[in-house]
Amino acid sequence: MSCFVKKPIQLGLVSALALTAGHAAYAQDAGDEDETARRFNTVVVTAQRREQSLIDVPLSVSAFDGDLLADLGVDDLTEVAKISPNVTLEVSRGTNTTLSAFIRGVGQQDPVAGFEAGVGIYVDDVYLNRPQSAVLDVFDVERIEVLRGPQGTLYGRNTIGGAVKYVTRRLSDEPTFAGRVALGSYNQRDVVLTAGIPVSDTFRVGGSFAILERDGFGENRNLSGVENYNKDVTAGRLSAEWDVTPDFQLRFASDYTEDKSAPRQGHRLIPGQLTGAPVLNDVFDTRAGLNVVDQDSEAYGASLVAEWTLNENFTLKNILAYREDESTTPIDFDSLPSGDLDVPAIYENDQFSEEFQILYSGDRLNGLVGVYYLEANASTVFDVLLANTGDLLMLPGLNAQTFGDVSTETWSIFGDFTFDVTDRFSVSLGGRYTEDERTSRVLRRTFVGGFSEFFGGSPTLIATTSDFNGTADFDDFSPRLSLAYDLTDSSNAYFTYSQGFKGGSFDPRGQTTAAPDTNQDGMVSDDEVFNFMQFDPEEVDSYEVGYKASQFGGRLTYSLAGFYSDYKDVQVPGSVGVDTDGDGINDTFSGVTTNAGAATIWGVEFEGNATVAEQIFNSDDLFNINWSLGYLDAQYDEFIDAFGNDVADDRVIQNTPDWTASTRFAYDTPFTIADNDGRLLLNTLVSYRGDSSQFEAPNSFLDQEAFTLWDASIRWEAESGRWGVNLTGKNLTDEEYIVAGYNFVQANPDGTFTPTLGLEGTLTAFYGDPRTVTFGVDFKF
Repeated sequence: MSCFVKKPIQLGLVSALALTAGHAAYAQDAGDEDETARRFNTVVVTAQRREQSLIDVPLSVSAFDGDLLADLGVDDLTEVAKISPNVTLEVSRGTNTTLSAFIRGVGQQDPVAGFEAGVGIYVDDVYLNRPQSAVLDVFDVERIEVLRGPQGTLYGRNTIGGAVKYVTRRLSDEPTFAGRVALGSYNQRDVVLTAGIPVSDTFRVGGSFAILERDGFGENRNLSGVENYNKDVTAGRLSAEWDVTPDFQLRFASDYTEDKSAPRQGHRLIPGQLTGAPVLNDVFDTRAGLNVVDQDSEAYGASLVAEWTLNENFTLKNILAYREDESTTPIDFDSLPSGDLDVPAIYENDQFSEEFQILYSGDRLNGLVGVYYLEANASTVFDVLLANTGDLLMLPGLNAQTFGDVSTETWSIFGDFTFDVTDRFSVSLGGRYTEDERTSRVLRRTFVGGFSEFFGGSPTLIATTSDFNGTADFDDFSPRLSLAYDLTDSSNAYFTYSQGFKGGSFDPRGQTTAAPDTNQDGMVSDDEVFNFMQFDPEEVDSYEVGYKASQFGGRLTYSLAGFYSDYKDVQVPGSVGVDTDGDGINDTFSGVTTNAGAATIWGVEFEGNATVAEQIFNSDDLFNINWSLGYLDAQYDEFIDAFGNDVADDRVIQNTPDWTASTRFAYDTPFTIADNDGRLLLNTLVSYRGDSSQFEAPNSFLDQEAFTLWDASIRWEAESGRWGVNLTGKNLTDEEYIVAGYNFVQANPDGTFTPTLGLEGTLTAFYGDPRTVTFGVDFKF
């Protein structure tokens, strides 16, 4: 029960508009056992598949509850990277809903079929096999957890870099109805409604519905009426919970999302090399001319979780899930009207997963054993229209089409147990055995006459440059060892060793006619083609030492971790222009993925929360600080290029800043508006990201220099908690920063550029959001 002073201070609302709302912290009477500090600092997580205080988990975990995320105005999953050290979460180039994720330098940028994610995304313990539709909007969420380092002995799918858990709210035993309406910059219009009802004492149903709309940050100056960077999302969730018996529960959950936002096209960084088209002044504007398909993304899925408590020691849990998504996107690489490098694409993904766990909880031993099965298919088809090149070669409407279809069937058995050797010292031991089978079809065809039948055309086939079918099996055992010692009742020092594994596959853009004659016998054999198309698994050995503590009755909590990773057989995907007829002009392209790299990555992470002061201006206010700091040193020890040369000294780990940091200041005080008692919640967040590179080869145009973002908001909430208002500002200094890009040019010493595919020269960038301000009203009954 919140406790308010009899005469809360009354301040003019305008005087605090520069700050933002913090997580609500309701102070108790002076002398109470620091309930205020616990409200700020105590977070319960399930990183080890059981509920634990964050202090007790011998892993690097950042956890953010739903109230905090709402107070900070977090709209989607990518914004969590602002407050997580050594984490990159970005919208992939040329898309609105595809996620590029990196944790501690390990991740995956390329969203095409055939590549496993380096960072696992989970929704209520269901692993998302593909990055399409993984830029999850944040609403009706219980918490988001970010786990850094390899995961596999505790989670269904092995993930080499880490995992992000998106946990939705459970249904209440009482009828609920809540909503949020927000208006903001660029004509933002958001409506979120959530409702739940107990049908009986043992059965509950509920759901959420969201409409999220915003005009574009820029416009397409070539296609009249088409916006750039707008948002048009409709999403919904339905769930049901049935307590079949006091010891046996079922939870059904389903979700649907449709994103009909306009295509997100890039900003050219150099003039057109053929037409001389100048660089536009506004980085959010484009001249892209590709419009043969509409941008559309649709995703849906369902899961059924059964949990049976056999006795005080054993619990059985089963997670059954199916998901499917389809995206069409017109990606105009060169962002100019002509068909110089126009790529309409279709992505189709589906997955079925089954996970069964046996959990044990005893006086000194806790852990689980699990079996995981995944059957998934990822299909990608895209055209590459090289109209300008075709005109030069007298091949009008030259089109290099790629169809890639990759099926995955994998099963694994995993286990992880923690034994309390003494009341303070514990040992955790885990392992995972995985078998993956990857089957791939790659069909590459060259047409004249424009786009293929997938995109409304009827071209003429002139060549088939790849017609590949292949199957490969991969297996691995990954161990984990952790030692933890409680120095005090509220502190924990630990050492953890874990190994991560990411399976191999086939490059779905590979061109078999480009396969080399490796044994120099005058012909390219089927085995040589197979080896050219296939790439092997990658592995990482991760070592971590850490210390976590809660002091002064919970008023100060912090964690400090140092880590070292030995990253081997790094999968390096890329695309290069190919000259098929030796005339000096690249008339198609080929995907080239190799296990070219070996890297060493080490770093330090420091996170904390502190209740700095109470009763500052009255008997019931509070001031709180949260921070995160990450340093990372990542270097390639070996990087073999396409010509067999080791170019490690000239390559960097992509999408990995050396420094990441954030600081959040929050002030909470009683506040009365028009005789309505409530609380004023003020919050400001400053986040910093150091220099980073978009690709392994540094590029002075695309690489992003260090930058700082400032977000701020103010929230007032009624004493009853039934309604509130908030004003949120993001990127208040209007910082311009690049999050992705395309590069198909070679920079020359004299400052000119030579296109490597197409004639206009593709060097385009995609940017993070500009300054925005949002006013919202929320209610609940």
